[in-house]
Amino acid sequence: MNLAPKPSDISSSAHDRVYRGLRSRIMLGQIPPGEALTLRGIGRQFEVSMTPAREAVRRLVAEGALSMSTSGRVATPELSNERIEELAALRALIEVELASRALPRAHMALIDRLQAIDANISAVISNRDSVGYIRSNLEFHRTLYLRAQAPAMLAMCETVWLQLGPTMRALYGRLKRTEAPQYHRLIIAALKAGDEPGLRLAVRSDVTQGLRMLAS
Repeated sequence: MNLAPKPSDISSSAHDRVYRGLRSRIMLGQIPPGEALTLRGIGRQFEVSMTPAREAVRRLVAEGALSMSTSGRVATPELSNERIEELAALRALIEVELASRALPRAHMALIDRLQAIDANISAVISNRDSVGYIRSNLEFHRTLYLRAQAPAMLAMCETVWLQLGPTMRALYGRLKRTEAPQYHRLIIAALKAGDEPGLRLAVRSDVTQGLRMLAS
């Protein structure tokens, strides 16, 4: 029996690896807004041919993580103030609902985990690690929202995070934070108290305040 992988399987695997790698870099703000990307450069970075690089770029353009001009130039998007406001409003709608759905399943192990992540956020802030801050901040929110058991809604949420990644890096650089966001502590307190109105308010404030400062 021939168990060797088919060329199509190898191509699919390479495409998926490039897609996931680029997607992670964009979501975590490792690529600044407006930076041009080339298929050749992506191919070199991930050690793949042009075909999987092209397919990965097409998927990311479709998700709004990359923009493509009529001339074919590919870059991370530079968001207008109107677009930032729109995505902030989407975060408020989706993430507040996810948090509300997670509340009935918020056991103490989850709360302990959120507190540990928040402590790590304080550590990366003290080290001026913007990418580490974005990674830990998204981990805080994703950990909570997984308890909502609403995978379609969480997927929509991650698409918004993906579109905002480069802009979030610019935002954190501007804010020059010296401590973890206060709203995380309010989120944890609301979870402990079973306070749904308080939780919804804390999440809404957390996910919109900074973005609206950037757009102002």
